[in-house]
Amino acid sequence: MYQHVLVAIDGSDHSKRAAHHAIQLVQGTPGAKVTIICAVDYGKSEKESNRGLTSEQIIDAAHEHLSPFEDIFRHAGIRVESVIVQGAPGPAIVSHANEHPYDIVIIGSRGLNPVQEFVLGSVSHKVAKRVKAPVLVIK
Repeated sequence: MYQHVLVAIDGSDHSKRAAHHAIQLVQGTPGAKVTIICAVDYGKSEKESNRGLTSEQIIDAAHEHLSPFEDIFRHAGIRVESVIVQGAPGPAIVSHANEHPYDIVIIGSRGLNPVQEFVLGSVSHKVAKRVKAPVLVIK
C-alpha cells in the first residue's frame, strides 16, 4: 500500500515508536522504501557550537544519530535512506515532505523538548497541519 514513507526522527521515544510503525506499514510491500529525516537547527544548536563543533561536525553527528534507525529498517529488510535538513524542525520537515512524493509521513507526537509534554508537540502539529501527504502521528 505505502511505497515511500517519510519518518521524522529526533531520538525521542515517540520517534522510535514512529519508526516501528513505519516498519509495520511497509513490511512485505515489494519495492517499499523509508526515508528517515532529521532536522538540524543551528540557531538551537548553541551548545554544539559552544563546544567548538563546526556545522559539518554537527551534520556528521546527526548522521551518527540516524545510523541506529537505519539499522532497524535494514534488519527488517526495508530499503532506507537518511536525509538531514537544516532549519527549524517543523518548517524544514514540511518543506522537504512537500517537495517529494511521499505516500505518508510518520512523526512522533512529542519530541525531546520537555515543554512540549503538555500539548501535542509543536513540530508534529506543524507537520500534520501543513504537509500535503497523509500524516500519522504516533503517541
